[in-house]
Amino acid sequence: MTHIPLPEKLELPAMRMVRQRYDLSSEVDVSVEIEREIGNVESELRSAGGKRVAVAVGSRGIANLAVIVREVVYKLKAAGANPFVTPAMGSHGRAAAEGQIAVLQSKGIAEDTVGAPIQATMEVVRLGEVDGIPLFVDRLAYEADGIVLINRIKPHTEFSGPTESGLIKMLGIGLGNHTGAEHYHRAALTRGFYEIISTAGSALLSRLKILFGVAVVENQQHRTAMLRCIGAEDIECAERQLLAKARGYMPKIPIKEIDLLIIDEMGKDISGAGIDPKIIGRAVCSWADTEPWPRVARVFVRDLTAATKGHASGLGMVDFTTERLVKKIDMQATAINAIASCCPEEAKIPMNFKTDREAIAAALMTIRPHTLQELRIVHIKNTLKLDGLLVSEGCLPDLAGSRHAVASHEILSLTFDDRGDLISLL
Repeated sequence: MTHIPLPEKLELPAMRMVRQRYDLSSEVDVSVEIEREIGNVESELRSAGGKRVAVAVGSRGIANLAVIVREVVYKLKAAGANPFVTPAMGSHGRAAAEGQIAVLQSKGIAEDTVGAPIQATMEVVRLGEVDGIPLFVDRLAYEADGIVLINRIKPHTEFSGPTESGLIKMLGIGLGNHTGAEHYHRAALTRGFYEIISTAGSALLSRLKILFGVAVVENQQHRTAMLRCIGAEDIECAERQLLAKARGYMPKIPIKEIDLLIIDEMGKDISGAGIDPKIIGRAVCSWADTEPWPRVARVFVRDLTAATKGHASGLGMVDFTTERLVKKIDMQATAINAIASCCPEEAKIPMNFKTDREAIAAALMTIRPHTLQELRIVHIKNTLKLDGLLVSEGCLPDLAGSRHAVASHEILSLTFDDRGDLISLL
């Protein structure tokens, strides 16, 4: 906790609620979509008869994930296969098999909910190398007769390319377990993350017994907008096309220049980086890239989500936080992830204060000279939920003429409770 002299009176600007209106793609019924899409991989499904099949599932908060896994398991069983679910999440879950099983359970994935046992190991098999890049794969997946990949296709938080976060990355980072995640992140320090992941993923596609992939795209409200079942030979091409769709669905902060960004919560359930760097326009990893906008002078994060269970990777992007957040940090889980991703900067703890009021006062002491009317403050719940946000009146010129982001006429205030903590309207 930081103790510094702070102004006795904290003057804050008038605020407005902004609602972002999206051209939404309709939500689909994932059970209906799987029934329709499974015909695209009919021959692969028939070939699974009598075989033991690993269904690879990651740690991300994907909408309808348990239902998707259950339906895929059902289709495999109906074809005569013997499926089991295995984690494909790199070093998450404290880089331990039991930790990764617990992560899946937190997503509603257990034998009684999806109809297949959950099996996990951190052991890997090395499959040689490609272009100087060693290839690793989870031992249980390797020993299975076939593999099915299930993942969401979306822009990655910290690198850009024709394929980013999806089935290809799951092959390398996810099914590579802690060993693969560590090796690929280190290699990315000199060769770039996209090059490493795309090269390793393509090689693993050809060397492993991949039956098919199930790719999901979500709309701006994080509901399932598309679902595709894709044969192994078509995964790379299909993922490129789906990523283009997913980019169009990414919500953004509609303000270009921000003096202080207040974020209610961060966590691994919100973003792989805790806070999506491409949403806030900053990153700390040496191998990462980000977006040119918004330009944010100071970031204040108030708390961790309950679902992150103390995992605070990404806190290094933050300038100010609270004592309550710091007390919740699981440094073991945070450090494992930061070291595996070759980004110790992500685990740095910023200045922290007893109350939100103190943290905001300190942050405002470190920005450009300004009048109260010029001050540009943006308050969001997290970097995943951006359909509603509070902005100070100094931000309103950025919204002029926008048909997507509309400010209310009601004048609001940033107010605090008796303890000095912000009363969030989001």
